[in-house]
Amino acid sequence: MSRTTAPFERRLRTVFLSDVHLGTRHCHAAELADFLDGLHCRQLYLVGDIVDLWWMAQRRSQWSGAHTRVIEALHALHARGTAIVYVPGNHDRPLRRVCGLMLPGMRVRRRAVHVTADGRRLLVTHGDDYDNVTQFGGLQERLGDWLYYRILTCNRWLNRARRRLGLRYWSLSEFVKRRSNAAERYIERFVQAGLDDVARRRLDGIVCGHIHRAGLVQRDGLVYANDGDWVESLTVLTEEMDGTLRLLGHRGEVQAELPPRLRLTMVELPRELAA
Repeated sequence: MSRTTAPFERRLRTVFLSDVHLGTRHCHAAELADFLDGLHCRQLYLVGDIVDLWWMAQRRSQWSGAHTRVIEALHALHARGTAIVYVPGNHDRPLRRVCGLMLPGMRVRRRAVHVTADGRRLLVTHGDDYDNVTQFGGLQERLGDWLYYRILTCNRWLNRARRRLGLRYWSLSEFVKRRSNAAERYIERFVQAGLDDVARRRLDGIVCGHIHRAGLVQRDGLVYANDGDWVESLTVLTEEMDGTLRLLGHRGEVQAELPPRLRLTMVELPRELAA
């Protein structure tokens, strides 16, 4: 599904975004700022790794005017009446120390349960809680991290050249991951871990990030929604006023969609049928 729509021409009920990684060289801050500038929604969930405090502590911070524009756009959304909930991830973990508090412009929660317009109860969590189930660990994990950042660097150079040629953004890293059997097995373990978690909690689904792989599917009656990231996929998850869930690219293209859950209502039958 790849049709294009303009998400900012109408007011959305809810928007979920994560893994922005502000402060790093791989963040597509300008594209996100453009997306946020025209956004109108009742509620915005920031589902972790918004500001990459880990990267900024370990490496040299990469903070440009575009990164500042993202922060300004979030302030503008709050000023327009959007309720903002921040669910910290593993790269902005220090913010978990203030979970439960109201910060200027937002509430910080370790995790949240979002109730959609059609009554579905969705766990909102970054997703790093499932690392003990999904990660390889040891040397293999460190090698994977090293290779991943090398691919992201190539991705940045490639798309810089594509912009000069007037071509649209294309994710080299996503292309490589989809052709890696190990990466696909890792993602499947992550998806299943999230679905097992919400099944235990007797919820209807999960909204998460963390793995930089956007997705929106329904499996065994449960919703798995990953809003993606702003390093590779440049995607958000949105909820319409009727509860429809959509995975959108940064230009508004619909990548996946789940219709609202049907609600059964009591209707008074005609007397001749009720007799």
